[in-house]
This record gives sequence, structure tokens and C-alpha cells, in this order.
Amino acid sequence: MSEQKNNPLHGKTLAAILEFLVDKYGWEELGDRIPVNCFRYDPSIKSCLTFFRKTPWARKKVEDLYLESIE
Repeated sequence: MSEQKNNPLHGKTLAAILEFLVDKYGWEELGDRIPVNCFRYDPSIKSCLTFFRKTPWARKKVEDLYLESIE
């Protein structure tokens, strides 16, 4: 547990991160900030979860945006 005390992503699910970002920015702005199709065309949490779980570089961008947003 001590390894994670400074990790702000610890305990956060990808779904919770996405819901936070959608509430804060909306789908359109998310698509502008991170240009991926799951944000731009017929967006849904489910389609984004599928994409980000399979695409590490895109998931990193989402996590980085989340970290910027909570600071």
C-alpha cells in the first residue's frame, strides 16, 4: 500500500476517470483534446472503455488529462 500513496490514479477505475472527464469537458471538447474516434463519433462510456483498455497510448493520454484536471 505504501507504494501507491503518492499515486493519484490509485483506486480510480477507468470508467470513473472517463465519467469525470465527460462531466467536466463534454464529448466534443474531449474529442478536440484527445483526437480519437470513440470521443468524436457516436461516443459512449462503453465504447471508450473498450478502446482505451486495448490501446495503452490513448489510455495514457486520458489518464494524463485527468491528472491535469484534478490539480
